[in-house]
Amino acid sequence: MIRPTPKIVQLTQKKLVGKRLFMSFANNKTAELWRSFMPERKQILNTLTNQLYSLQDYPFNFFSEFSPETVFEKWAAIEVTDFENLPQDMESLLLPAGLYAVFQYKGKPEEATDFFNYIFQEWLPASEYLLDERPHFEVLGEKYRNDSPDSEEEVWIPVRNKG
Repeated sequence: MIRPTPKIVQLTQKKLVGKRLFMSFANNKTAELWRSFMPERKQILNTLTNQLYSLQDYPFNFFSEFSPETVFEKWAAIEVTDFENLPQDMESLLLPAGLYAVFQYKGKPEEATDFFNYIFQEWLPASEYLLDERPHFEVLGEKYRNDSPDSEEEVWIPVRNKG
């Protein structure tokens, strides 16, 4: 596996609109969430771009006390200018500003285990950063192709300086 090097980015606060479900890795409902969101996303009128956000809001100590049964909140969303005129069945989410390590991932989602193991077990411990307690997300842009080995996405991991 290629050892990806992240860009470190200071994210400004973002406004997102979408749908969310509670799930665990053992009871993954990602496909159900996106099947619900995609047909209705055109009802969101005040979008900034066509980029989609797959966002995970994990509970405190999710990674240090990891269990595939632990429930977290997952969103399928898009960035908006404001929270006016929310479509029915959609919710708003304010993504807080903060420092992120941004990795490029290419491949199928089900083949990403080694990629994420590298980030959390090798890159992060050897870096000058600690994992921060903010949402993790993926930006699904123009190069994203669902279930294609050529699919590309950005993986945003919240970090803070060790010092």
